[in-house]
Amino acid sequence: MDLIVGADGWACCGARRYRCTFGLAGFSADKHEGDGTTPIGTWTCRMLYYRPDRLPLPRTGLRVVPLTAGDGWCDAPDDRNYNRPVGLPYPASAEKLWRADNVYDLIVPLGYNDAPVVPGRGSAIFLHLARSDGGPTQGCVALALTDLLEFLADADERSCVIVNRV
Repeated sequence: MDLIVGADGWACCGARRYRCTFGLAGFSADKHEGDGTTPIGTWTCRMLYYRPDRLPLPRTGLRVVPLTAGDGWCDAPDDRNYNRPVGLPYPASAEKLWRADNVYDLIVPLGYNDAPVVPGRGSAIFLHLARSDGGPTQGCVALALTDLLEFLADADERSCVIVNRV
């Protein structure tokens, strides 16, 4: 089952509609590191990370990995592990996945700029939980907890997040 994200702030999965948020700078067909845009295209759901101290094991057809406090994601374009998971502390810039807020309690890395990785084309493009204030992301797609859990229940390794301009 795919999740289709529109610029109107709604995402559709079959007959279901979910309120969603995305990059504060909107959508882009020419994504660059740090530009605040969500890349336009069809991005495969690679797997699911979850916070086992906050949530029970989610029901999903995706491969599931529990997060630890030492998990990070490299966002340094000149590093050999750019746009890949890394252990923290890490010598180059890396985003911390174990956060104080709940935004990364569920993280689905999307297949954006990962096969092959192109330095500077953007990193850490995830499907994750929406902020409590409903604010935009730095380039990811975000859903409310109940909506993301509902999507995950039907998701598997063939599922995609499709970001449309319309």
